[in-house]
Amino acid sequence: MKVVPFLGRPRHSKLPAEIQISSLYDRIQAVRDPKASISPLLNQWIEEGQTVSKPQLQSLVRIMKDFRRFHHALEISQWMTDRRYFTLTPSDAAIRLDLISMVHGRVQAESYFNNIPNNLKTSSAYGALLSGYVREKSVEKAEATMQKMREMDFATSSFPYNMLINLYSQTGNHGKIEALIQEMQSKAIPCDAFTVRNLMVAYVAASDISAMEKFLNRMEEDPHISVDWNIYSVAASGYLKVGLIDKALEMLKKIESNRPHLERLSAFKFLLSLYARTGHKQELYRVWNLYKPSYEYPEAYSCMITCLTKLDDIEGAEKIFQEWECECTMYDFRVLNRLLSAYCKRCLFDKAESLVNKVIEERMPYASTWNILAKGYVEDKQMPKAVEMLKKAISVGRKGWRPNSIILDACIEYLEGQGNLEEIEEIARLCKNLGIPDGDIHHRFSSLNFNKSVIDLPVTNIMPSASGCNLSGSPLHWYCWFQLNNVTQMEKLVRFYELSY
Repeated sequence: MKVVPFLGRPRHSKLPAEIQISSLYDRIQAVRDPKASISPLLNQWIEEGQTVSKPQLQSLVRIMKDFRRFHHALEISQWMTDRRYFTLTPSDAAIRLDLISMVHGRVQAESYFNNIPNNLKTSSAYGALLSGYVREKSVEKAEATMQKMREMDFATSSFPYNMLINLYSQTGNHGKIEALIQEMQSKAIPCDAFTVRNLMVAYVAASDISAMEKFLNRMEEDPHISVDWNIYSVAASGYLKVGLIDKALEMLKKIESNRPHLERLSAFKFLLSLYARTGHKQELYRVWNLYKPSYEYPEAYSCMITCLTKLDDIEGAEKIFQEWECECTMYDFRVLNRLLSAYCKRCLFDKAESLVNKVIEERMPYASTWNILAKGYVEDKQMPKAVEMLKKAISVGRKGWRPNSIILDACIEYLEGQGNLEEIEEIARLCKNLGIPDGDIHHRFSSLNFNKSVIDLPVTNIMPSASGCNLSGSPLHWYCWFQLNNVTQMEKLVRFYELSY
């Protein structure tokens, strides 16, 4: 039996019937930069004589949030009231509060919460505030918010308890979790799927396998609780953490016993990853051959390649890649990148470059592809090749993409030691073309410390004179002259900034 995972819209993101092709939704989706403002697009929609209802806008906010386009979701929420003058409901306020927390952080979220009317400060708003504190791992503020919810009789569902269980698990406050469970029981608040999973995760984090087993057994016997693949995958991870491979395999068999779960790509990928961690390569292949999806789902092939490379089965990973490459209808460089990473970690650079060179004969690679090669060469101390790959990565990067800071710093440091100003200038120019803010570029190059003995600078042609400055040199040539002549740091930065324009 072959199970094909479903890869549609995110959960709870079904488009309402009124939002169809050539709609406002499609225009927003066409904006690829998740941080680019969409207010002009929204305003244009109205200027064209189009209409948009409040339910449509609320739906768009949820969809953007599900797609993790939080800036756009927040912008639509604010536009809904600021430009269309729709009344903000308690639910709208809670969603906006959560978005502000994710986009702008805790301080602005607190300011928004403190300034909304009391009628909007419902349990949902307090829940959103609590969620933000959990996200930032702020135990003291989360506990204070929870106490306020108790006092206002808002702590009547499992949601705030799940939030705190998650927080205590992440921050190592495992001793506080039992008190929360007892409080839920005293209030007759039932555990839901999130409670069960969070508790399982907490037990695993504390390596308390005995408590995990007791809790899992109790949940399996509870007719009101559905123990799904998520729970069994956590249990398997717990057993693997303490080296109980056979018990982990039992959990994996339970996941397989409910095949509908494996229709979800996330479940299938978890299953592959967990079998790889057991070290049972034949079991990994068995599951792959039994449940593998069609070639239109590159994420599954990427996962399998990673699993095989973790088991040091490079030949097997190559075969999976070739199988996908021969049949795929849309090329996804992320699949290639997994194999490329494995090659680089094993210093198989000839294979890595040969693979990339073959592919780029017909396709333009992602910046991440060259970045992987650059990282491999940096780690192997092959700096000339690292610089070459870094420049290729920056050259094909999309607006907003940034090179890995560790790789960039390593390459600049190497070129600095070589006194190679031309290469540094080229990298600086490529970074600017990529849309990296000027301030970031200047900061990156502000710590250059060239050795005068290894630089052949035509300083006599570019030295500033008493009557004025001859601006014939490039900004970096000027900058190096400042370095060599002990000009103060502030003067260097100001001058370098001016000369960049």
